[in-house]
Amino acid sequence: MRLIPSLLFIFLMYLLMLVMGILCAPLAIWSRDGAYWAVKAYIRIVLWLLRVLCGLRCEVRGMVPTGEVVVCAKHQSFLDILILAGSLERPKFIMKQELKWAPILGFYAMRIGCAPVNRGKRAGAVKQMMDTVENERDDPGQTIIYPQGTRVPPGDYLPYKIGAGVLYERLGQPATLVATNVGLYWGKRSIYRRPGVAVLEYLETVPEGMKPSEFVAHAEDRIESASNQLMAEADFTV
Repeated sequence: MRLIPSLLFIFLMYLLMLVMGILCAPLAIWSRDGAYWAVKAYIRIVLWLLRVLCGLRCEVRGMVPTGEVVVCAKHQSFLDILILAGSLERPKFIMKQELKWAPILGFYAMRIGCAPVNRGKRAGAVKQMMDTVENERDDPGQTIIYPQGTRVPPGDYLPYKIGAGVLYERLGQPATLVATNVGLYWGKRSIYRRPGVAVLEYLETVPEGMKPSEFVAHAEDRIESASNQLMAEADFTV
């Protein structure tokens, strides 16, 4: 029975992206604030559709960071991107370079200051990331990085990469760690949207000053343990 509402939600989500993306384009071109307004309006409607059609409610826990801060987050599905972008004041993602050319999505990502990275270049990717982020320092906000570099399904393990530590050290900013269990409800490449309560939790903010490798090890330990706890306590009630 979940298939029909899930498919309807997916159809409406992409239709809304197309319609709002086109209608709000002049506003986004006019100013970055306009682009942020369009993105956040889209997210509010999508999360409402998700709750109404699929019975999936999203809950944000912890203290949402403000100002200049690195946000180091667990990545399980497109849903955690929506929740992060919707809850943070001025989010800017470190994203794979291919998304830069995605219709609608790529345009708005670039307008709000996201940093595309060619993950295949390894060391070159870190330099590319830092060059782009440094160019955005005149527009303070929250720089979001997924330390594993890709979506990781619940229960799978992928080591955290040094890029998150380099970003944290080079920017000289505190870093807020983020755990989630959203992959249990909205899986990677899955068409099902499972009813329940998907949680994204802002954990502690790590002060600046740690070495990159030390920070990455600490982030992996905290984010993975907190995410595992959220998954163990997952609520699948409608």
